[in-house]
Amino acid sequence: MWYLILKVIHIISSTILFGTGLGSAFYLWRAHQTNNLSVMSFATRNVVIADWAFTTPAVIIQPLTGILLVYVVGYPVSSMWLVLTYLLFFLTGLCWLPVVWLQIKMRDLLQQAIEAKTPIPAKYYDYYRIWFMLGWPAFLAVIIIFFLMVLKPT
Repeated sequence: MWYLILKVIHIISSTILFGTGLGSAFYLWRAHQTNNLSVMSFATRNVVIADWAFTTPAVIIQPLTGILLVYVVGYPVSSMWLVLTYLLFFLTGLCWLPVVWLQIKMRDLLQQAIEAKTPIPAKYYDYYRIWFMLGWPAFLAVIIIFFLMVLKPT
């Protein structure tokens, strides 16, 4: 019974992690395409909120439930598929932490431009490019983790 509860929590948190990440990235990317300060500011503010409200708890729950599942099922923690999963999750975190910081900086720059009635600062576009580039390895790593979780290759 505990196994099934843990597994459901693990699956739901992975769904939240992936869905919020993909949805937020799409939302921010589309807003950026408008080059409209108000739209971009609205999207960036809400993406920051989504990261704190949904992604952060999922990032915490994922490894906790994952470790508990490994223990309950009795998988060797050094199984190659698990080691790859740990590394990919760590890579995702290395991409995600700066992404959160960049989103906060982008949000603040847009808000300042709106308040000062000035154009979007060049630094915003630098942050956006880095944000966009960091999203790809994180996204691909999570996709590979899904495959590893389902296939459990030996």
